[in-house]
Amino acid sequence: MFILDAHLDLSMNAMEWNRDLRQPVKELRNRELGMTDKPDRGNGTVSFPELRKGNVGIVVATQIARYVKQGSLIPGWTSPEQAWAQTQGQLAWYKAMEEAGELAQIRDEATLKSHLDLWNNNTPNDNKPIGYILSLEGADSIVDLSYLENAYGYGLRAVGPAHYGPGRYANGTDSTGQMGAAGLALLKEMERLNIILDATHLCDDAFWQALDHFNGPVWASHNNCRAFVNHNRQYSDDQIKALIARGAVIGGAFDAWMLVPGWQRKLSTPQSMNCGLDKVADNIDHICQLAGNSRHAGIGSDLDGAFGTEQSPFDLDTIADLQKLVTILSGRGYSAADLQNIFHQNWLNFFYRAWG
Repeated sequence: MFILDAHLDLSMNAMEWNRDLRQPVKELRNRELGMTDKPDRGNGTVSFPELRKGNVGIVVATQIARYVKQGSLIPGWTSPEQAWAQTQGQLAWYKAMEEAGELAQIRDEATLKSHLDLWNNNTPNDNKPIGYILSLEGADSIVDLSYLENAYGYGLRAVGPAHYGPGRYANGTDSTGQMGAAGLALLKEMERLNIILDATHLCDDAFWQALDHFNGPVWASHNNCRAFVNHNRQYSDDQIKALIARGAVIGGAFDAWMLVPGWQRKLSTPQSMNCGLDKVADNIDHICQLAGNSRHAGIGSDLDGAFGTEQSPFDLDTIADLQKLVTILSGRGYSAADLQNIFHQNWLNFFYRAWG
């Protein structure tokens, strides 16, 4: 099955985790043996060879750099300008990977169709570039709105206004409060540029306000259901229904704490919590049941988003194992057409509508 994964922090892994994603996952793990600076050292799941092995031909790839005020418990940069510079370093890595033939940027309908033709030409995937659509996770690095137009020029096509905690434009996970004038102006400029609004990480107040004020395309790149894990990072059924009404696609995330209730960081394990890929399937199925069809669920794994196998479904070793979900959902009665929708067609149709 061809897979489009709507959320991977590739540049963060390359730049902050210092992983050469051209190497096999096994090699990346070996290089990190004994390292303790990051919680997931030695447990990575994503590399270019594994993406190709799993037939993951297109990803929504992020830039991310949070601004934080003095005294914040959340890590980040101490000025928006520093955060912007960090995203530009990430952009330089993406461009270097394009030059190396590993990645190919997708920024419009023509480049999307051309890339699909390449991946569907019945030749081996081993040397094909992986298509990437550029997204910004958290808008703190947008120093002012002129920077957003600059970013659109180099290929930015989706923005999530918030990440964790309070942000410059919107409040995110584990925070509350509506957007101020800056956030509403950001939404207006995104709409003018036809940049997709990623509702992921918006706190409840900002979520509803954003849907009221933004008339452009909306999705949720990597979100699960509050019905299974009662936390503000998840979506309530009412929020899911509101996204469905807007034509959104919601990508299932693979972080274990978002899949099973009661997860304790550094104590729980996927095995002890019985957290397998079936829990991802539960979230996908819940969205499909609320929609009454399979046209609003997708994959947005967030694999290696500051967690690895220590906090991923126990039956997933690398991102190539996304293919196991095809079998799981098929076993639950999902048809071939449904599976195509969930694994790639919903995202593709979304882009065609947004860019057509």
